[in-house]
Amino acid sequence: MSKKGGLSENVELIVAIAKGIVRDQHTRRTVLFYVVLTSILMVFVGSVFLDHWLNENPWRFLFYWGACLWLTVLSVLLALQDLMMLRITERRERERLKKQVLGLKSKDDAELEP
Repeated sequence: MSKKGGLSENVELIVAIAKGIVRDQHTRRTVLFYVVLTSILMVFVGSVFLDHWLNENPWRFLFYWGACLWLTVLSVLLALQDLMMLRITERRERERLKKQVLGLKSKDDAELEP
């Protein structure tokens, strides 16, 4: 197998895992919990215990706090994704309940009829 084919397979695997995390609510919230927990621990450990060690080398400082920033941005993006998915689910459920309880037709059903 060529190196390029192996890289393509790895990228496809990473994309498939990311789609699985983003689409499943339980998995998304579990990942979000651990990402937030890790970033909070990194801030605490970096500020309290590793302060002098990180300040000795600017590259070490930038790498550590860059990783912490990346985890924080990731947690915000996952939270926004979860909020958007929650709104979509709520809207679908509200339409389903309207149809079931009141016998009303949704906008999509009205467009289909002549």
